[in-house]
Amino acid sequence: MTVEPDTQTQEHGMQIGFIGLGNMGGPMAANLVAAGYSVTGYDPVPAAADKAAAAGIRMAASADEAVSGAGVVITMLPTGTHVLNALSGDGDTLGLLAAASPDALFLECSTISVDDATTAHALMLETGHRGLDAPVSGGVVGAEAGTLTFMVGGAGEDFAAALPLLEVMGGRVVHCGGPGAGQAAKICNNMILGVSMIAVSEAFVLGEELGLTHQALFDVASAASGQCWALTTNCPVPGPVPASPANRDYRPGFAAALMAKDLGLAADALDSTGVRAELGRRAGEIFRELTDSGSGGEDFSAVINTIRAATASDGSDGNISNSASMNSTDSNSNTAGQPAGQSGAV
Repeated sequence: MTVEPDTQTQEHGMQIGFIGLGNMGGPMAANLVAAGYSVTGYDPVPAAADKAAAAGIRMAASADEAVSGAGVVITMLPTGTHVLNALSGDGDTLGLLAAASPDALFLECSTISVDDATTAHALMLETGHRGLDAPVSGGVVGAEAGTLTFMVGGAGEDFAAALPLLEVMGGRVVHCGGPGAGQAAKICNNMILGVSMIAVSEAFVLGEELGLTHQALFDVASAASGQCWALTTNCPVPGPVPASPANRDYRPGFAAALMAKDLGLAADALDSTGVRAELGRRAGEIFRELTDSGSGGEDFSAVINTIRAATASDGSDGNISNSASMNSTDSNSNTAGQPAGQSGAV
């Protein structure tokens, strides 16, 4: 979305440091630049850094340098361990908390555990900063278009201060509650998404076995009670939704390995709360199997190929644990294994 930069922010010359400029962070930072904000970034992957520089982001030689003097620091990193190490330093680096300006506002946009998010928030407060957990949904397409959904946890006054920036990068911004609440919402959302993609994929394979065309099933389900994002936006078969990854050999999009990671976070939360959620746990197992089979770099909708392979291998059982036999293709996307910017893509 196109949003005019906040005039008060511009008058005060706010400097934004952005750490993690991969498939998600890069477009998010570029949208801030396009809206008139001053952004200095860092990413250890040369290709990501080059692409960010081409989008007008000033590139620093280190994360510490990128946030030096910054009043706002945005992080988009793969795991909670990366986030906590970046904040506190690892012996060779000063750490973002020490390098940023006093009373800086940290926007932590990675998808990490609720425990890691609350730990990060406590570190921010202890060092004289403010912080929000603000994971995103919407994938690479949403990051590029500035239509992401932000799920935000933290103090109301910090949310209000961050809102002009979040509205540049997103089409919907929801204050979910206190510290960790944004991550809680993201984990719940992606558990729904993982389960629904498997259900949609199973339905298409069943339709194939029953003689339905993909288009016929899509035309019915997309206008009936089976309608969902996994069907109408990220359809796992080519044809009905031309922009879905299925039309480009399952290049992500949102990588299966990242869905496996997010469902692992959901499983940890289920364990800590004692919630019985059989489908959520099974979905996590299925996406881990898909990743372990060598297809972690493909879009998570490639799970349909696992279901087809299992169906073909045992005829009637349909046991998805046979996923290792699927015929996978190697993705050219840099989503899998990207050390920065590859969290919470959907």
